Amino acid sequence: MSGGETIESTSRKPTHPQAKEGDDGFWRDADGRALPVSASDLERFTYCPMSWHLSMQGHSGQSEAIEQGKEVHRAIHESIEAMQEHRFRSRRNLLIWQWWFGVIVVLTIDTIAFQNADNINFNTTEFSKLLAMAALSSLVVGIGAVLIPWRTMLGVGPKYPEIPPEAEARALVAPVFEPVGFKGGWFEGGWIEAAMFISAIVLSLHAMALRFVSNQNQAAFVLAVTTIGWMLLASVRLQRALINNHEAQVLAGKNDLGVNTQVTYSDDDKSSELLVDERTGLRGRPDQIVIIDGEFIPVEQKTGKVPKKPHKSHTVQILAYAALVDSTTGKTPPYCILRYGQENLHQVLWNETNQNLLFDAVKGVQRLMANGGAARNHNRPGKCRHCSRRYACEDSLI
Repeated sequence: MSGGETIESTSRKPTHPQAKEGDDGFWRDADGRALPVSASDLERFTYCPMSWHLSMQGHSGQSEAIEQGKEVHRAIHESIEAMQEHRFRSRRNLLIWQWWFGVIVVLTIDTIAFQNADNINFNTTEFSKLLAMAALSSLVVGIGAVLIPWRTMLGVGPKYPEIPPEAEARALVAPVFEPVGFKGGWFEGGWIEAAMFISAIVLSLHAMALRFVSNQNQAAFVLAVTTIGWMLLASVRLQRALINNHEAQVLAGKNDLGVNTQVTYSDDDKSSELLVDERTGLRGRPDQIVIIDGEFIPVEQKTGKVPKKPHKSHTVQILAYAALVDSTTGKTPPYCILRYGQENLHQVLWNETNQNLLFDAVKGVQRLMANGGAARNHNRPGKCRHCSRRYACEDSLI
């Protein structure tokens, strides 16, 4: 068939013949559920309805570019996952370093105080016993707070207005302390428990310093030695934090992400959650969802040849992810991002015009699912030549 001939309207049997169009234009089955349309369905449908139809019939795309694209996507996901892990380790080591630095400050103050307190006369043995009892009390309270779900019993917990729990639940790496919705539980602890344990450490160190010395000078010496040892341990934690932070920055640059850009979702086709909008039937897994200026921004990675401007099929696909972010998080993204290669980024606005473009495509797919009639929508032999499902298409131009 040559490129100058008219397009044949090749009828195809519907997959959901019982579906009916609703007042809002979306098609629903006999149970009132919107017909399911994935973002990938929309990408194929916009490229050519026959490509979508063939995929629905089980004909997968066949080309080297597709296999290479899968490998690239897998590598990107692994890179972002590694970046998140390095960020998590950096935050964890910095947190531990901060706690230990607090201990160092207290020990340093005590060392100076004991060194210059020759005129103060008190019973160090008795005072060490009091400190030991206080340390034991802090330890017991901390362990009890971890073992007993007292926050759940009291119905209290920290508040996190910035990030909805639904979105944070999809994060690759959980927060270091007290994740969203944290209310404690069996063997779960937070800042209060940590403070109890840190207090127990500080008090016990003081108790030992006082118990095994006969005067203030000896106590100051023991505290000074302990402070130096603690500083060495803290420096190791700080070094680890800096190394992890450097690795995270390298990986962030590799993936065109800002140093402080948070990735709250990354698709690996296995463990990532499927996003679903029950009202329209939309579903899909964006490559990433990042947080930029407090907004959830979906990102779609495209491999292969870099176009001068985004393809319409890719635009519709990323718009589908914007709609899914909107419906599942309750926060409307101002835009979404199409990424071609390392440095070719395109912002696609999530405005009324693009929303209409997306929902018209969704309804078009659902109409074919209900009525059938998929057909080639172009007279371009080059488009057929690059179609990965041309091998199974009866309407191919070549």
